[in-house]
Amino acid sequence: MLAYFLKRICYLIPILVGVNLLVFSLFFLVSSPDDMARQALGEKADRPEEVQRWKENRGYDLPLFYHAEAPGAQKITKTIFFQKSLTMFWGGFGIADSTGRDIGDEIRKRVWPSFALALPVFLGTLLANIFLGMKLAAVRGSRTDRIGQFLCVVAMSISALVLIIFGQYLGAQQLRLGPVSGFATGLAMAKFLTLPVVVGIFSGLGSGTRLYRTFFLEQISQDYVRTARAKGLPEEVVLFKHVLRNALIPVLTNIPIYLLMLFTGNLLLEKFFAIPGLGGYTIDAIAALDFAVVRAMVFLGAVIYVVGLLLADLAYCIVDPRIKL
Repeated sequence: MLAYFLKRICYLIPILVGVNLLVFSLFFLVSSPDDMARQALGEKADRPEEVQRWKENRGYDLPLFYHAEAPGAQKITKTIFFQKSLTMFWGGFGIADSTGRDIGDEIRKRVWPSFALALPVFLGTLLANIFLGMKLAAVRGSRTDRIGQFLCVVAMSISALVLIIFGQYLGAQQLRLGPVSGFATGLAMAKFLTLPVVVGIFSGLGSGTRLYRTFFLEQISQDYVRTARAKGLPEEVVLFKHVLRNALIPVLTNIPIYLLMLFTGNLLLEKFFAIPGLGGYTIDAIAALDFAVVRAMVFLGAVIYVVGLLLADLAYCIVDPRIKL
């Protein structure tokens, strides 16, 4: 297991390096610092001195890869690539272009509200999808199955934005499940998270239930299921012990996506429910043309996704030890 784990890590290192180079290319080669300055300055962009001042204040006036006039190691370290890209590997995300605040501090402050929202949404959605998908797979072809699939398609057709607005109206104004928006720390957090968690779980039921139903259908038709039923095992034991265990590999495939949401937040939920997490932080940065924050969040999301892939690979080995061979 250790050798397999180390081998997977060795595979991930060049991926992260490639992602870092790709992010740098998109932000500094495809779109140059001059382009960033003009977009951020708006009407002042026609004055070269304003463009130059904007670049100098944010460190975008340095050479891209090599500073020929700098002494010693500063030829490499005093460049945009080193200060704006390589430093992100050890948590140096720099300063926000629009606010001047340290991006790393903002990330550490906002990751916990995102986690507090995304964790119950993740667990609730996962359990609900497994339960509903298993029940529909067990009654395949029946009237209940057809109605369930129809409702899943309807749920998939409704925009998440519509669900959020309807949830705020019904849950906050009519049923009084919680405030329309806002956030608090401590035990008071629960009343602010109840409504967005319910909306988040409901928004993921349609596609998730249909996907998991497909996973379980592949297992229900196997010989071991017929054997378990022939032995007289209760249907619930057959489904939630034998079928679920053998269907865990495709279920675990969604781990990287869920892990990404746990730490980077849900963009729409956080924004519309005024939760000070990383999702809302990213949307605000995009609206403010804060390239430093957007760049940091893109790279952070890629790192978390790659770590999620590693965890999924390890989970595969635990569920099915033959994979590491």
